[in-house]
Amino acid sequence: MRKILSLGAILFTFSNLSLGQECDSLVNVCYKHLSADSRSGKAFISDGQVYQAFVDAEQSAEFKVTLYGGSLYRIATTAGSDDNYVIFNVYDQDRNLLFTNSGDNNNHPYWDFKIDNTLDCYIEAYLDIDKKVSGCLVLLIGFQK
Repeated sequence: MRKILSLGAILFTFSNLSLGQECDSLVNVCYKHLSADSRSGKAFISDGQVYQAFVDAEQSAEFKVTLYGGSLYRIATTAGSDDNYVIFNVYDQDRNLLFTNSGDNNNHPYWDFKIDNTLDCYIEAYLDIDKKVSGCLVLLIGFQK
């Protein structure tokens, strides 16, 4: 019995390490979305937080953030080698939808927007199950003053 428990603990540890490695590699992919790009020519400074979650088709991740007035922001996401795996919605504190990258936005991996007044909001992120059914998703927020 003890060997079974030990083997189970080892397998659990290795599975968590591999999930952590997947998320870590995706963080580097997501940081590329904060750097200057040919479309906008803008580079963004990370807010210092890495928002990540391991989700499946039935789950979403929610992050509460405060965005400060007078800044230009970029929300960037990734969940793999293709940039359109993640759908994210931005809601104000009353749960009014402010933005979604789904639909006409084709799950674009980032969104640039300006905040005039400080705003508490929620960012809900989940995988587009037509493209990926489970895995780590990473979200970064960058800003310009």
